Amino acid sequence: MSAHVDTAIAELKARGCTVASASMLEFCGSVLQFSLADGDPAVVRQVLDAQFTPSDLLIADHEPQVPRLFVSDMDSTMIMAECIDELADFAGLKPQIAAITERAMQGELDFESALRERVVLLRGLSEGAIVECLATRIAPMPGARVLVETLKSKGCRTVLVTGGFHQFADPVAEQLGFEMVVANRLEVASGALTGGLVGGITDSGVKKAVLLDEAARIGEGVVTLATGDGANDIPMLEAATYGIAYAAKPKAREAADGWVDRGDLTGVLELLGIPRDEWIWD
Repeated sequence: MSAHVDTAIAELKARGCTVASASMLEFCGSVLQFSLADGDPAVVRQVLDAQFTPSDLLIADHEPQVPRLFVSDMDSTMIMAECIDELADFAGLKPQIAAITERAMQGELDFESALRERVVLLRGLSEGAIVECLATRIAPMPGARVLVETLKSKGCRTVLVTGGFHQFADPVAEQLGFEMVVANRLEVASGALTGGLVGGITDSGVKKAVLLDEAARIGEGVVTLATGDGANDIPMLEAATYGIAYAAKPKAREAADGWVDRGDLTGVLELLGIPRDEWIWD
């Protein structure tokens, strides 16, 4: 570790950054903090990323604070699956639908068009498949509930906002402790999916708007946190005080203020400087 620290400091100085200190946090001994008097944030992230890969990292122009608002994506962020891909498996269409999902997450396809294209392929699937899918395919991401409950214990409002579906997001939110859900809704008739959606589309613009609207309700200058993994999360990640990409696609990772690539979601708590003895494990 010390060799990587020394190399990083030398590289940062060579590239015009003034490094004030680099030390492990006393109250969070697994976190290495670099303090810089000045320097280009893009250079800092590039140097630290190169020296400490894989890493969990957050770059901020101030000492990190506990956020008052946390807004998170669901699929592949708070849960270990893409719900629409798992539903597709019940219809025997997972490879076709998963390919569209991947391209949408990479930012290669328009989100709404890609969503509608996938949903229509599910026409005729039994509503019972949703129940079975929830029970057998959908599991929380490691550390998800600890992250949500710990932030709530600190007075943080928690919102799950997803381009997925209420039929999945509502029970996931209840399981993990989220206080509010914004999602799409699959249309169901006579016990089967119609291939359509009910209401408006929760896309990247809606995700950002939810973060900004909820922040405005709390008050001016509120510190916000967002987590996500795909292109659809980029505007939300960019709008948050701390946008943290979790095991993310390259475009989302590049747009974020930091990332968690090495640990589970409790890594976010460490990056915020919240001591382990204050985490809520129940």
